[in-house]
Amino acid sequence: MTGQTQCFHCGEPNPKNSHYSVTINGHAQAMCCPGCEAVAQTIVDSGLTSYYTHRSEHADKMVALVPEQLRQLDHYDVQQIQEDFVKKNQSGSEITLMIEGINCAACAWLIEKQLRFMPGLLFINVNTTLHRAVIRWDNRQLKLSVILKEIQKVGYKAYPFQVNKQEAFYTQQAKSYLRRLGLAGLATMQVMMFAIALYADFFSGMEAEFIHYFRWVSFILATPVLLYSAQPFYINAWRNLRNKTLGMDIPISIALLGAYSASAYATISGHGEVYFESVSMFTFLLLLGRLLELRARRKASESSSNLLRLLPSMATLIKETDKVQEHCLIPAKTVQVGQLILVKAGETVPVDGTIISGRSNIEESMLTGEHLPVKKERNDLVFAGTVNISSPLTIRVDKISANSLIADIIHLQDTAQLNKPHIEIIADSVSRYFVGALLIIASLTYISWHFIAPEQAFWITLSVLVATCPCALSLATPTALTCATAKLNKQGILIKQHYVLETLNKINHMVFDKTGTLTKGDFSLLTSTVYGGYSIQQCLDLAAQLEKVSEHPIALAFQKKQKHSPLLDNIVNIAGQGLQADYEQKKLKLGHAQFCAIDNPIESKEVVVYLTLDKQLLAIFEVGDALRDSAAAIIDYCHDLKMKTTLLTGDLSLKSEEIAHLLNIDNLIKGVTPEGKLRYLQQQQKQHDRLLMVGDGINDAPVLAGADISVTLASGSDIAKNSADVILLGDDLNKLISLKQIAQRTTTIIKQNLGWAIAYNLIIVPLAIMGYVPPYIAAIGMSFSSLIVVSNSLRLLK
Repeated sequence: MTGQTQCFHCGEPNPKNSHYSVTINGHAQAMCCPGCEAVAQTIVDSGLTSYYTHRSEHADKMVALVPEQLRQLDHYDVQQIQEDFVKKNQSGSEITLMIEGINCAACAWLIEKQLRFMPGLLFINVNTTLHRAVIRWDNRQLKLSVILKEIQKVGYKAYPFQVNKQEAFYTQQAKSYLRRLGLAGLATMQVMMFAIALYADFFSGMEAEFIHYFRWVSFILATPVLLYSAQPFYINAWRNLRNKTLGMDIPISIALLGAYSASAYATISGHGEVYFESVSMFTFLLLLGRLLELRARRKASESSSNLLRLLPSMATLIKETDKVQEHCLIPAKTVQVGQLILVKAGETVPVDGTIISGRSNIEESMLTGEHLPVKKERNDLVFAGTVNISSPLTIRVDKISANSLIADIIHLQDTAQLNKPHIEIIADSVSRYFVGALLIIASLTYISWHFIAPEQAFWITLSVLVATCPCALSLATPTALTCATAKLNKQGILIKQHYVLETLNKINHMVFDKTGTLTKGDFSLLTSTVYGGYSIQQCLDLAAQLEKVSEHPIALAFQKKQKHSPLLDNIVNIAGQGLQADYEQKKLKLGHAQFCAIDNPIESKEVVVYLTLDKQLLAIFEVGDALRDSAAAIIDYCHDLKMKTTLLTGDLSLKSEEIAHLLNIDNLIKGVTPEGKLRYLQQQQKQHDRLLMVGDGINDAPVLAGADISVTLASGSDIAKNSADVILLGDDLNKLISLKQIAQRTTTIIKQNLGWAIAYNLIIVPLAIMGYVPPYIAAIGMSFSSLIVVSNSLRLLK
C-alpha cells in the first residue's frame, strides 16, 4: 500500500495520512474515504473481487456515503459485477442463486410464495436438493438487490451461485453440524449414564437428595445441547411460523422444547419424570441424520461443480509485437473474443475456439461421454474443458468462458430442474399438509392418553412428533431427478426439461428425420452434370454461393468445391425446399425437382439437387450421405420395445426408400414440408400416440416443438437445439437407449422413494400413537427415513 497516491476503488487522490484500506487479492489497497472503503469491502466480502480484474474504468466516488448507510446487496446491481453470474437475453435476466437454510419442500414453497408476485419477476423455482434457486426478472421493473433483500426478509440468505462459494458453503455447514453434533454426543453419553443408572434402580440405596443431584447434573449437561446443538431446528421452525407456513422442524422443535421444559420443571420442583437423555439423544440423532443427508445431497449435486473444475484458471495468450510472437500467462476469464491462445500438449483447452494452426487429438469425454480421442486440425472447433493430447495448437477465441459450451451445459443442467414434474408438485403439496395433520394427531394423542395413562401421555406424544417424516416425501422426487440428470450429463445427454424423464416411459412411437440424423450428414458430391452454356465449375460456384446462407449439411459438399464467389442478390432459404436468389437479373434456384419446376426428374438412390436459372436447367448434382453406425441399433431397440418407427423426411429421392427398407422402419413419409411434418405428428397424437421426434435441421424446428419429446444432436442447427427437449453430444444414436433406460430406472426409484416414505409413515404413526415406539427409536427412524430416500436416489449415479 506504501506509495499509493490514488484510491484503488474510485481513482481519486488519497488525502495525506489516509488510513483507509481494503485487502484485495492478498494486497492491501489504499482508499480515499470510508465510503470507498466500505463499498470495496462489501465487494470483497461478497466474493466478487473479479470485478476489479475485469473493470475498464474506476468506479464512481463514494464520498457521499458512510459505512452505516451502505447496503451490501445493492452492489449486485452493478453491471460489471453481474457479468460473472447473470445471463441476459430477450426475455430478461436470469441468475442461479445459492440459498442457505433450506431444509424441506416447505422452505422452497415459502420462498417461491414470497417472491412470486413481485412486479417484474418472470420466473422462480427453488430446488430443495441443490439448495439453489433459478430466477428470471425484468431489469426495467425490478433490481437484483431487491430480490435478494426480499429473500432475506423471509429469513434466508441468498447469493449468486459460484463453485468456490458452494464449496465454502458446504464446508461451513458440515463444520457447523459437526460442532453441534460433537457437543450433543458428549452430553448424550454423560446424561445416558445417569439415566440408565436411575432407570435400572442402581441408586436405590442412595438417598433422594443424591438422586436429585444427578438430575441437576443432567439438566446442566442437556441445556447447552438444547440451546446450541438444536438451534438449527428452532431457527427453521420460527422462520416457518413467522411466515405462516408449516415445515418439518416445527414438530421437532415442539418435541425438544416440550421435553426439556417438562424435565426442567420436574427437576426444579422435585416432582415428575425427567427426559434430559431423550432431549440430548433426539438432538444427536437428528443432527447425525442431517449431516449424512447433507453429504448425500452434495454427492447428488456435485456434477456441475465438477464440470466447472475442469476449466483451467490460466491461459497462454499469443501477442505479436514488431512481428515477434510473445507468450504470456493471463487469467482465462480475461481472454477476449478474437485473441489467439496457445494450448500445449497435455493442457486443458480454456475457451471455445477455432484451430488456426496445428493438428492434434482432443479428448472430449467430459462433453460427449466417449473416451476415444477425436482428431482435430485447422478450422476445426475445440471446446473449453477438453484435453489436448498430442501436439500444440494455436486457437482463435470464439467465445468467452461465460458463453462456452461447458457453461451452456451447466445452464441446461440447472434449467432442467425449473419445471417440476406433476408427481413432485403433488408430493410437495402433501408434505406441507402432512405437518398440519401431524400436529393435530399429536394433540389428539396427548388428550387420549391423558385419560388412559396420564404418566405416558407426554412420552407417547413426543414419539409421535419425532417419528413422522414429511421430509422423505418431499425429497423422493427431486433427489432422483437430480441424480438422473447428473448421470445423463456424464454420458453426453443434456435434458432441458425434467418432464422428459417422466414422459419417456409413455412414448410408443419414435419418429426420425433422415439427413444428419439417421445419416451422418457428411455429404460428398458424387456426380455433376451440366446443361446449357455454363461450365461445371461455374455451376458449382453458383450452388456454393447460394448455400452460404444455409445450415443444411449439403451446403458443405458444395462449399468444398467453390473457387469463385459470383455476386448474388436477395438470397432466400426456403426450409425444406431449397434456395433462390437474383443472378444477372434472373431467378436462380437450387433444390429438389418440385421446387425447381423440373418436369422429368431423374431416378437415383442418392440425393438429387437441381440448379436452374429462370426455369432453365443448368446442372444436376448427386450427393451421397452414409448411414450412422448406430442407426440400425436404435431402430432394432424400438422394435424390441414394440414401439412404432417412422422416417419423416423432406427428401423426395429413392434414398429414403432404401434407408427405410435397410433399417426395417415401419412407416416412410417423404417429401413433406416442415408444416406437413407437424401435421403428421398432430394426426398421430390424435390417435393417442406419444411421440419422440429426433431431428437436427431448421426444417425440423416446428415438429420438434410439437412432439411429446424432441431430441436433436449437438451438430444440429441452433434453432433445432432451441426447440428440442434433449440434446445429444456426439453422434451416437445409442444414447437414446441410455436415455430411455435411465428414465425407466428414475421412475422406478421415484416410486420406491414415495412408496417407502408413505409406507414408513403409515406404519410408524399408528405404532407411535399406541405407545409402541420409544422416543429414541422415533428419532432414529425420522432421521434415517429421509436418508434412505436420498441414498436410494444416489444409486442412479452408479
